[in-house]
Amino acid sequence: MSTQILRLKDVMSKTGLARSTIYAHMADGSFPKSVALGGRVAGWLDHEIDDWIERCILDSCQLSGEPKA
Repeated sequence: MSTQILRLKDVMSKTGLARSTIYAHMADGSFPKSVALGGRVAGWLDHEIDDWIERCILDSCQLSGEPKA
């Protein structure tokens, strides 16, 4: 399995979330933590973001009573 590191711009694009929302969710523990890449550079593991998106979809389906895709 190849792991890619996504930068903030890519995470924002992939999730549809704003920067402030991402950091707020990180602070409350509901979003994957970033990994330090050196200096002031950080990134997120792509599979952790994919897993988070999948959980959101499943949670949404459970709340609405819709069958999962």
